[in-house]
Amino acid sequence: MKVEGIQKLHAARDQVYSALTDPEILQRCIPGCESLEKTGEDTYAALLKAGVGAIKGTFKGEVRLAEMRPPDHYRIVVEGKGAVGFAKGSADFDLEEQEGLTLIKYSGELQIGGTIAGVGQRMIEAAAKMMAARFFAALEAEVTADMD
Repeated sequence: MKVEGIQKLHAARDQVYSALTDPEILQRCIPGCESLEKTGEDTYAALLKAGVGAIKGTFKGEVRLAEMRPPDHYRIVVEGKGAVGFAKGSADFDLEEQEGLTLIKYSGELQIGGTIAGVGQRMIEAAAKMMAARFFAALEAEVTADMD
């Protein structure tokens, strides 16, 4: 499944890039993220509660940041497993400064398997879009709180 979009944040690009690569901020912004602990250079162990429809579970996995070119690009790679299945994927984030705003173009792929994959493509896509919207809303709150 492909996931892509464009998001505008009301903050400077350097500030947004810094927030997107800060594990404490990411933990607060990723919906359902219970912990994000550094295990190596740009690599983190993650614990996430997530679900689609009636199928919910806890996923343990790894998050890795790659291809880092501050302040305009990086790739995030995620892999997780839980009792209800697995998820793995990656996404590229390209940040563009635009009249005091930051434009984030993101695109990636997500693979889901196990029980959770049985809920259907449409429900999974809707859940992914909702999680992306919640993530970016939380991220915007983080970066604009720094400006107050």
